[in-house]
Amino acid sequence: MGTMAVAVITGASKGLGRALAAALAQRGWDLVLGARTADVLKESAEHAARYGTRVVAVLGDVTDAGHRGELVAAAGRLGGLDLLVNNASALGAEPLVRLEALAPAGLRAALETNAVAPLGLVQEALPLLRASRTGTVVAVSSDAATTAYETWGGYGASKAALDQLAAVLAVEEPDLRVWSVDPGDMQTDLYAAAVPEDDDPRPSPESVVPAFLRLLEERPASGRYVAPSLLETR
Repeated sequence: MGTMAVAVITGASKGLGRALAAALAQRGWDLVLGARTADVLKESAEHAARYGTRVVAVLGDVTDAGHRGELVAAAGRLGGLDLLVNNASALGAEPLVRLEALAPAGLRAALETNAVAPLGLVQEALPLLRASRTGTVVAVSSDAATTAYETWGGYGASKAALDQLAAVLAVEEPDLRVWSVDPGDMQTDLYAAAVPEDDDPRPSPESVVPAFLRLLEERPASGRYVAPSLLETR
């Protein structure tokens, strides 16, 4: 990875997106950060920019095609695109509910943000990713995509769809690396909104970032990876 590497990260204003942005900036990456909330996005961008790389904040919703186009155009202006991190997520219902009570609109919202939008962004980004020598797509998945947890049905279904899109993309684009990464449990606003009554302490997003960095350093085959196993000592 040269110092000129460029990454686009969605959902970059807090949690894992923000932590990953800072870690990449520290390693010399230029960044395009997308999120829906102006003040926290600005904070996130300033947090990453203190490492001296170029950081462009693009306000908007990943479900909006215009916003996706802006993210990729901003990367193009920085010189290209080497890494796309589809991190923005929607629960579909807050707090989570059993399937018997999940409104169709809630399922649609989860699918729209967690599966449809990431594919739209990949489509927009493919010309730049193909032109990069290290073109990489990261889909931030969840253990809810592979395990049946009560009340996590809609969200889990959307993340399972994301995993399958990533798996097929990897077959169709053999020159790219396409990784689905399950970060494991984290202390995030998303988790707090999902299960408000759970006050067990969970690992910080920062503690999970080394798993993503290890993938970027070692560049294993495309596939699905679980962060805790990447964090085990080598």
